[in-house]
Amino acid sequence: MTVRIGINPITWTNDDVPELGGDTPLEVCLSETRQAGYSGTELGGKFPRRSAELKPIMDRYGLAVISGWYDGRCDEKDVGAEMDAITPHLQLLKDMGSTHVVYADTSRGRHNAIWGPISQRPGLGPEEWPAYGRKLTALAEKMADFGVRMAFHHHMGTIVETDAEVGLLMRHTGEAVGLLYDTGHSIFSGGDPLALIKAQVKRVVHVHCKDARKPVLERARAEDMSFMGAVMEGIFTVPGDGFIDYPAILRVLADNGYSGWLVVEAEQDPNKANPLTYATMGFQNLSRMARQAGFDVIE
Repeated sequence: MTVRIGINPITWTNDDVPELGGDTPLEVCLSETRQAGYSGTELGGKFPRRSAELKPIMDRYGLAVISGWYDGRCDEKDVGAEMDAITPHLQLLKDMGSTHVVYADTSRGRHNAIWGPISQRPGLGPEEWPAYGRKLTALAEKMADFGVRMAFHHHMGTIVETDAEVGLLMRHTGEAVGLLYDTGHSIFSGGDPLALIKAQVKRVVHVHCKDARKPVLERARAEDMSFMGAVMEGIFTVPGDGFIDYPAILRVLADNGYSGWLVVEAEQDPNKANPLTYATMGFQNLSRMARQAGFDVIE
């Protein structure tokens, strides 16, 4: 099984909170991404949205475009309208050679929800899951026909956050709905990342790798912090710098034939966690652990 190690530019600059690296130029993000050892990056807000402009930039740094986040509204829109809305994003990814889109359904969200207590977030009732699953499957099938497949991101503050909700999502959707497995969002939501990957590994098409600092996690849940409040307190870090059992998780992925990208996506305050230092640490740790798990890491 082969994997490639990538990163998300949120290590350098946070699109949701401009004070976290908002003044860091794209050129710094890309040059340090390459310097740290990565072969690809996901998109961020500072990236050009036209492939004719973006391709020469990525070629200059020798980096692939892995994927890119999309704020979905599948629960709120009909399938045709949602597909129309996401098509320009899919076209950019397709032009850049990406095979999957990071799709999170942010329907029913609240204004500035990332600053609200983690207990206050939208959810689906038991009776809503079957219809939602059919709708999401129909959207994912349209994406697959277009040529960029869905990697559904379970995310704090959304209608699919917990490990149990991931299970419901997978139960009620077809194979076109691939799972973006995120260790950090699993553990922050009160879940068990190792149990989650064991249960859902056959549906995993993309992996976000963030570690967690246990004391901050425990305090964040006990105090009902906001998502961003916990981020700024340092809840997340790069693989190997926290307490998540990455060797065991990576063995499950390798033993089940996962092949694709492992993406370091550990949002931190860049004034507290130097981006290049942590990016380098994440690359070295994840590469080493992936090889030990049995992966052939392509650089």
